[in-house]
Amino acid sequence: MILAITGATGFVGSRLLDRAVSSGHAVRALARRAQPARPGVSWVNGALGDDAALARLVEGADAVIHVAGVVNVPTRDDFARGNIDGTRAILAAATSASVPRFVHVSSLAAREPQLSSYGWSKHEAEALVQASSLDWSIVRPPGIYGPGDHDQLDLFRIARRGFLPMPPAGRLSVIHVDDLAALLLALAGETGDHSVYEVEGPDSPLSYPDWARAIGAAVGGRARPIAMPPRLLALAARADRLLRGDKARLTADRVAYFLHPDWAADPACGVPPAIWTPAIPLADGLAATARWYRAAGLL
Repeated sequence: MILAITGATGFVGSRLLDRAVSSGHAVRALARRAQPARPGVSWVNGALGDDAALARLVEGADAVIHVAGVVNVPTRDDFARGNIDGTRAILAAATSASVPRFVHVSSLAAREPQLSSYGWSKHEAEALVQASSLDWSIVRPPGIYGPGDHDQLDLFRIARRGFLPMPPAGRLSVIHVDDLAALLLALAGETGDHSVYEVEGPDSPLSYPDWARAIGAAVGGRARPIAMPPRLLALAARADRLLRGDKARLTADRVAYFLHPDWAADPACGVPPAIWTPAIPLADGLAATARWYRAAGLL
């Protein structure tokens, strides 16, 4: 296939690009900055707000996989620009080019749009995809981890101290980035599918204490889970903003959905096994992530 990928320089998109190329597909990838030449990849310079670049990206493509989006930005308007307006633009380009297939990467947060600006923006983006005339599938990943990720890095660093602050009682699903990349590639080859999939790894869902203990084991020790009350989480978010500014990982918007008790994928919205089955056990995936952090000098 000829695949048009947005967000190909990010965490998920780069792993998807690797898998697509190794599987023999030709890739066109959108990038804001010049990228090194690579066999099997045609880089298209531009952004989601550049209609001409999007037209070049999707022309003649067999499928668009829309990975690009924003996760951690300061304002609701920033979420709208990154996740709603960006999705609207790539949908328009794909529709004009009569692209046969559109795979959209959303988030579990989209099912609770009232909790956070991020969840609201992903929910609105999903609505645009579903209202389009394209042959689409939507994937709602849970927490994504794996080599190359920076969102979970703070948890690994803290876990080395023998404890790990966690949200109050609840459960969550997680997925290794390579399992997610395999799913996106599989869905690009499907036709006639108009489904919203909620996905998870083979050992999910987990309680928050189990998640903390699994990270502790990955860094070579024990991490005692400590349930953080909502007020303390809110204070921690303000402190992170003061210390790291726009690079803060724990934001007020994230606290709002961390406090929701159930971020487990719904089995009724699972992917048929004939299309995809997750393959990477949690312990193996977390250990590989810790090794990558160490090799990169981050842990």
